[in-house]
Amino acid sequence: FLSKTLRQFEPESIVHFGEQRAAPFSMIDREHAVMTQVNNVVGTLNILYAMKEDFPDSHLVKLGTMGEYGTPNIDIEEGYITIEHNGRKDTLPYPKQPGSFYHLSKVHDSHNIHFACKIWGLRATDLNQGVVYGVALTGLLDDEIINDEILINRLDYDGVFGTALNRFCIQAAIGHPLTVYGTGGQTRAFLDIRDTVRCMEIAIANPAEAGNFRVFNQFTEMFSVQKLAELVKEAGKTMDLDVQINHLDNPRVELEQHYFNAKNTNLLELGLKPHYLSDSLLDSLLNFAIKYRERVDKNQILPKVSWHREKTQQLDTVKSTLISKTEENNKQSEAVKSTLASKAE
Repeated sequence: FLSKTLRQFEPESIVHFGEQRAAPFSMIDREHAVMTQVNNVVGTLNILYAMKEDFPDSHLVKLGTMGEYGTPNIDIEEGYITIEHNGRKDTLPYPKQPGSFYHLSKVHDSHNIHFACKIWGLRATDLNQGVVYGVALTGLLDDEIINDEILINRLDYDGVFGTALNRFCIQAAIGHPLTVYGTGGQTRAFLDIRDTVRCMEIAIANPAEAGNFRVFNQFTEMFSVQKLAELVKEAGKTMDLDVQINHLDNPRVELEQHYFNAKNTNLLELGLKPHYLSDSLLDSLLNFAIKYRERVDKNQILPKVSWHREKTQQLDTVKSTLISKTEENNKQSEAVKSTLASKAE
């Protein structure tokens, strides 16, 4: 199916964003972990083979993630690092420390793409993207002002698919305390949704050379989760929102205080003009959240997925109990039906 579809328009570039995209989703249980890895890794392999067989000169633009790197105690380079060891020097793929089965799937993708470029001479760009915030594409096309709501992107605010800043703005809008995991010292790379689109455009316009697996770190700024919460709290004051910050037990297994300094020069050198997080952008995002807050399902705010073994076992126990109760209810229902049928006879 994939090769047949691609043959219909013979692409110069193939943009691959078609993967399960959420770390918490991959950590729900075995089924979700397997689905994530099969969908993501096998899907990418199918694209690589389609390129090898029919489109070896096409340029693959693949969405990766900054989460592949983890939080090393050294600077994060763009895909590769030059090291000296025992008197010898080499440039090698940057070490990976993924934090979920989702992030592991992205690491496997990167390794497979790198290998395919090396043995088949394919060309690819891996966009290791940070955490995306925002919903509107205003001003995307050469500073043209676009305010049509048809261009508003979906905004996930739940504990599975929602990202930190978007979640905080929704929580502030409905009067829910901001859900900071642990101390909030976790520092990550972030970018505006408009820059996501622009980075993809830049990668397409400047394809990698044949045989080259190129890596761009796709982000514009770095913030701690606590800092984001404080920014939303301050922005809320201008809208008469009483924003509180709650520190929850961290459902993830991750460092909460750590060094984090990532490089992102490649896209900037190719012409990216970042939209930095500003007071006006926070205001617009909060206004959007307030405008549509009646649509929010408050039951989806708190995290329900845990990385921890004990809590995962608790969730499994709850699921097993629910299944057992359902089966018991079904048996009782069948027994009642059988009794009624006998009496009717």
